Amino acid sequence: MHPSDEEKTTFITENANFCYRVMPFGLKNAGATYQRLMDKVFQGQIGRNIEIYVDDMVVKSNSLVKHITNLDEIFGELRKHNMRLNPEKCTFGVKGGKFLGFMLSARGIKANRDKCQAVLNMQSPSNLKELQRLSGRLVALSRFLLRLGNKISPMTKLLRKASDFSRNEPCEEAFMALKETLATPPILTRPVPSNPILVYLAVSDEAISSVLAQEKEGTQAPIYFVSQLL
Repeated sequence: MHPSDEEKTTFITENANFCYRVMPFGLKNAGATYQRLMDKVFQGQIGRNIEIYVDDMVVKSNSLVKHITNLDEIFGELRKHNMRLNPEKCTFGVKGGKFLGFMLSARGIKANRDKCQAVLNMQSPSNLKELQRLSGRLVALSRFLLRLGNKISPMTKLLRKASDFSRNEPCEEAFMALKETLATPPILTRPVPSNPILVYLAVSDEAISSVLAQEKEGTQAPIYFVSQLL
């Protein structure tokens, strides 16, 4: 905390008043302030060998030897700025894991299985509230779904006519097709900055959809799917 701001964090106890000398989480701007700090401290590493979101940090490498080198570099920055890590919250040498709700591995980015299963376990929406719940769950999965706007357009039309909700055969077919896709969602590849990125665009009466891809081992691998209803 800046010395002049310490008294602004004062809290009262029975015995005395106390204030923070180190910024705690819970303050209105703490998250944004901490993120700016991390961006400044690791400005030379972010995007190259580390990714950071507030206090979640992932050091990434293509090999064990390179990983040790990267860790040494990151630890050097931490020591330089007098920052400390909690050993109980650190894991080293993993080949994959969950980060910000996504499953990361050497193969690429996989959809969170729990979020997919939550949709697979749903019954076909029978009212507006259930349809809104389905739409909310699809937000985090949309990047894994090719032409999502077209797939769910029969159902989203019902959202625009909330007073006239009536489940029909096209809605049922759209829901079953969506569940079939989520049963085996694609793995999104990690983009290589030095390679060209391919952009494909599909336009229909219901939606505009696009996919980013790159050539990988002789085939085109998807990086990101996006779809916008018209």
